[in-house]
This record gives sequence, C-alpha cells and structure tokens, in this order.
Amino acid sequence: MPVLVKRLLAALVIVLLLIALNAYMSEAGLFGFGVPPYYARVIMLAGINIILAVSLNLITGFTGQFSIGHAGFMAVGAYSSAYLTVYYAQAWERSLGAIVGGSLAHALIFLLAILVGAIVAAVAGLIVGIPSLRLRGDYLAIVTLGFAEIIRIVILNIDKVGGATGFTVPAYTNFLWVGTFVVITIVIVYNIVHSDIGRALVSIREDELAAEAMGINTTHYKVLAFVISSALAGMAGVLFGHYTSFLSTNDFQFIRSFEIIIMIVLGGMGSLTGSVFGAIVITIMPELLRQLPGDLSRYRLVVYSALLILIMLTRPQGILGTREFGLSWLKRARRRPEGDKPVGTGGVPIAEQESPSAIDRAKEAKNQ
Repeated sequence: MPVLVKRLLAALVIVLLLIALNAYMSEAGLFGFGVPPYYARVIMLAGINIILAVSLNLITGFTGQFSIGHAGFMAVGAYSSAYLTVYYAQAWERSLGAIVGGSLAHALIFLLAILVGAIVAAVAGLIVGIPSLRLRGDYLAIVTLGFAEIIRIVILNIDKVGGATGFTVPAYTNFLWVGTFVVITIVIVYNIVHSDIGRALVSIREDELAAEAMGINTTHYKVLAFVISSALAGMAGVLFGHYTSFLSTNDFQFIRSFEIIIMIVLGGMGSLTGSVFGAIVITIMPELLRQLPGDLSRYRLVVYSALLILIMLTRPQGILGTREFGLSWLKRARRRPEGDKPVGTGGVPIAEQESPSAIDRAKEAKNQ
C-alpha cells in the first residue's frame, strides 16, 4: 500500500476517533454514555498541557535553550484571539452563516481566531527571540522570564481586554478542537526534529561552539525554534481561553511556565512521548491526590512535591529520557536485501564479493 494512502487512512481514523470522543465527552454523551464534567475538564486541560509541553520541548529539550517565558506567549495568543472573538466574531459569524451555514461559520471563525493567536504569539516570540537568544544558560532564562512578566503586566493594564478584572470569552473549544491540535502539534514538532533543521537544533544542544565551527547559523536556528514554539504556545492559549470562558492574568504568571518545564523534565527532555506523558501526569496527579482519605487531602501539595522530588532523584534524566515510545515493534520485519544474503560455501554476501576489474575481464577475453 502506498505511503500516502496509509497516511490518509491514519488521518481518517484519527478524525473519526476524535469525533466519537468529542461526542462521548459532551453533555449529551454518545449512545447514552458520557464522561462526568469534572473528568472531562481534566482531560481537556491535559490536552492543552500536551501542546504546551511538546512546544516547549522543541526549545529546551531539542535545542538546549532554557526558556521560562512560555506562559507569556500563551497569554498573547489567548488575549489576541479573545479580542477578535468578543468584538468582531459574532457579526462575522452571522454574515458568514447566511452563506455557508451556522455550524461551518462557527468553526471557520474559531479557526481564524486560532490562526490569529498563533501568528501574534509568533511575532511576539520573534521580537523576544532576536535579542535574547544571543544569550545562553541562566542569562537566557532570566531574560525570557522578564519578557513574560512584561507581557503579563502590559495586558493587565489594557482595559479593552478586561485589565485586572478579567475578560469574559465565548466558549468555542471542545475536545475535537483540542485533540486535533494536539495531533497537529506532535506532527509538526516530530517532522521538525527528524529533518535537517532538527539535526541542526540537536547539534546546537550538544555543542553550540562546535555547531558554529561547522558553519551552522546557530542564532537563526534558535530564533526559528523559538518562533515556532511561541506560535504553538499561543495556539494553546487560544484553546485554553475559549474553554474556560474567562481570562485572567493570574492564569499566566511565571509559575505557569515552571509547571510546563516540570512536565518536560519529568517526561524526559528531548522526548516527544516523554512530553506527552509528563503533561498527563502533572495534570492528573494533583486531582488524584484530592482523593486521599481524611486529613491527608489537605497535604496533597506536600505529597505532590515529594513525589516529584522522588522521581527526579531516581530518574534525573526523566522517565523516558531521550527515548521515544512508538509502535515500531508492530511493524512487519523487512525482507533482507539480496546483496546481504550469503552465497556459496564461503558464505560471503553478494555485496561484499570482489568484482573483477576491467583489466582482468580484458585478459580473460584475450585468452578466450
């Protein structure tokens, strides 16, 4: 079966699965069965955190740049899209709905909001990345943290988007949107990592001076990774804002950036599946600890911190490290190439047998 057909079938299966899960998690449920709202909320937040963790891993895990400003770019995407949907989306949706129908118009308007949030966050990432990514190590972390706080304080003083009182946002996000962009984020980062750009990023992580000596424009690649990661963080911010239906700058404080860093450190820096696993664990673990019996539930944050410390002491490289968990073990074993098969009593593969030179062939022809 051609590779393109396989990919199209896989995409179709994923879309159908997401549609079924979206119906299952809705209030109406699927065939009378559904998920309680509390569990549905936890799953939705886990999906948004997966986007944030995978996007940050592109900078920190694969490029080796320690950034603490991810919450700022998430806020930029959330507020820019919210401004669009609150002040313009309803009129646009009514006009477009008269042409293509209400449901499709609703989806197109929200897709436009996601694109706007991603683009504005990417521009903010470019503005921050060009001057700051010439720095390294702790200096880069401090600068990105400062920029994230500047973004938050600026938003806090813009009354048009609620300022300190918060901003009410229409609820557009459902599981279908979150699941779709989780898949898109993983596919984007996976293809970047396994391309020439990804090899350049990994070389910068391993030894930036050696990468520069080999002719790699390290600043260009670091800024590129930063912009892509910022755009994905902005996209997560759009989904978050239009799911909670209310935006507050308290949701984007620096502690939020540290939570995302914990996700990728726990799962494994440099591992996509590790980022997914870490995001799920960090989202679900505090909620599970709420179920502790008696007075122990009051100390759930202490238990949560102790568990994280224990994991880091036993697995400092993260649970998966740089390894990826996939389904390659399900693939059928490939047929051995003909040139590798042993031939004759000597057992020498065809590819390793010495072929007669042109002179030897000429001598044989002359003797005959």
